Amino acid sequence: MTVILLRHGRSTSNTAGTLAGRSVGVGLDDRGVEQAAFVAERLGSLPVEEIVRSPLQRCEQTVEPLAAKRGLTPVVEERLLEVDYGSWTGRAIKELVNEPLWKVVQQHPSAAIFPDGEGLAHVQARAVAAVREHDARLAEEYGRDVLWVACTHGDVIKSVLADALGCHLDSFQRIVADPASVSVVRYTSTRPFVLRTNDTGLDLSGVVPAVEKASSTSSGSASESQTGSDSDAVPGGGSGA
Repeated sequence: MTVILLRHGRSTSNTAGTLAGRSVGVGLDDRGVEQAAFVAERLGSLPVEEIVRSPLQRCEQTVEPLAAKRGLTPVVEERLLEVDYGSWTGRAIKELVNEPLWKVVQQHPSAAIFPDGEGLAHVQARAVAAVREHDARLAEEYGRDVLWVACTHGDVIKSVLADALGCHLDSFQRIVADPASVSVVRYTSTRPFVLRTNDTGLDLSGVVPAVEKASSTSSGSASESQTGSDSDAVPGGGSGA
């Protein structure tokens, strides 16, 4: 099962340099709208079976063109919400960098709990659980490897990637997830493989599940060989090492 972790396009809060958090009414700016259209171009030709998104407006707007192109109705997932930054919500980043907690967020994020908000460790727990549960649900529903999209927020994506990479949450600030970028994780029965991170390019054909490639180019027996006992096989022929 392969998930494309899509960060929403650039928002009005990104442009203003503020911490949007869960503020209502934060949508895409003009550049973000262009990025959403490009997302549909980049992903529209891929065999995406489902789109799952954060409830927030900027994620809704980001997946709208893709959903229309693929004829899909996005599933809203509360656990993919942006971090609850509590009293930090809406404040300017240039002010927050002077807060003592800022250094903790950057250097020891697993211990960071935002005032009147949530901790980053909780964010990772809920987000990873959501992604893995949707992945398992789709596997059971389709009975084969599928490609799906989870549209969410930067810190949420970074926490999911940290889990997939097998690294401690304290290292997640080393991961970059720019607006409208995609990161791709393939989950197997034993371990996940990270296929892409912070990708903003056009060619994403390499993330298509092997069973899809095989069924379109080979006989049924070849397709079966792609999904046999080697559950650690990586799409595109990678070794996973």
